[in-house]
Amino acid sequence: MTVHTPTRRWDPLVKITHWGVAAVVVVNALIVGEGSIAHIYAGYTLAALLALRILWGFIGTYSARFSSFKPSPSRALGHIADIRAGRHEVHKSHNPLGALMAYALWACLAVIIASGIGMAGAPPAVDASISASEFISGEYGEGSEGSEREESQAEELFEEVHEIAVNLLYVLIALHIAGVAFETARSGKRTITAMLPGGK
Repeated sequence: MTVHTPTRRWDPLVKITHWGVAAVVVVNALIVGEGSIAHIYAGYTLAALLALRILWGFIGTYSARFSSFKPSPSRALGHIADIRAGRHEVHKSHNPLGALMAYALWACLAVIIASGIGMAGAPPAVDASISASEFISGEYGEGSEGSEREESQAEELFEEVHEIAVNLLYVLIALHIAGVAFETARSGKRTITAMLPGGK
């Protein structure tokens, strides 16, 4: 059994993008109305956070770089075998299963963003006459000529892909949380606190 000395420490930008994405997803799911201006701007915020994380994956610190946790199904299967055998190996970045999950989450977010842009287009200008509740809920648009227009086949496709990707994202998030909890309980590593300010 090979054991590496744990030197991982998530840098501030990794933590900011991680919790920023989490916050946007929660706000979009629980607060803002679907199709509202707030929903659209939240989507563009999500795009900026994802783009920043991808850039940091090439030029960031060692543990944040894609080269330190390349996706590998064979290594993931080996990691599962290690779990079954009770073997523990400390990884300097994501473990093989965590790496696959990270890439799956990013890919799912990319599809959500792309399909959302396909439906909404460029960010709309905010009308000063729109109240805060209308901005969040999107009710200001009900009954307008644009909303009553028949959607094109392309728009319907974007909407279907968007909905499927969002539902898949929720499943991946649930699996991600379960995996973090399991790994923390199994190895005793401070997996959760590592992503908190000052944690490692």
